[in-house]
Amino acid sequence: MLRQLCIATKNEGKAAEFMEMLKNLPIELHSLAEFPGIVEPEETGKTLSANARLKAQYYAKLTNMPCLADDSGLECAALNGAPGVLTARYSGENATDKSNIEKLLSDMKFCIRRNCCFRCVIAVSLPEGKILNEVEGICDGLLLHEEVGTAGFGYDPIFWSKELHMSFGEATQEQKNAVSHRARALKRLIQIWKKHR
Repeated sequence: MLRQLCIATKNEGKAAEFMEMLKNLPIELHSLAEFPGIVEPEETGKTLSANARLKAQYYAKLTNMPCLADDSGLECAALNGAPGVLTARYSGENATDKSNIEKLLSDMKFCIRRNCCFRCVIAVSLPEGKILNEVEGICDGLLLHEEVGTAGFGYDPIFWSKELHMSFGEATQEQKNAVSHRARALKRLIQIWKKHR
């Protein structure tokens, strides 16, 4: 198992989720807040996997430590998997959580099929660029017609979890971490690490 790991995301909500789920492992955790001079890379990948690998390798090289990066996407069946890889910038280059939610609700306004899922791909890279691990997690749900709850971030208030029977915007961090796409991917990663330590 790694001795240290940098959680390579500038999204504070996402970083907090990862830190919470990894806190009981014998790994020294770091965040990008310790490296304020590093600018974010352009996410040019055509898939979640490509972007996760790109970010993990980029940050591992610049921080000179193993880095964990993810790319997550909300996939709506009625929109053929959109927003997908464009989830974070669905409403344009200067997208915000609010503008993304507004655009998605508008695009889904007349859709009867509300099935959707959150998908997360996590990649871990060593400083020299070798991808140590790659895992995926999926969380199924339904897209709501309006925001419910104020917790979480991103699309959480309009994602209704089939397992929690509530929106991610209503769920506590603990409830969300039990079923989320990121939690599932991370649990797979932890299982791999424990098996090979």
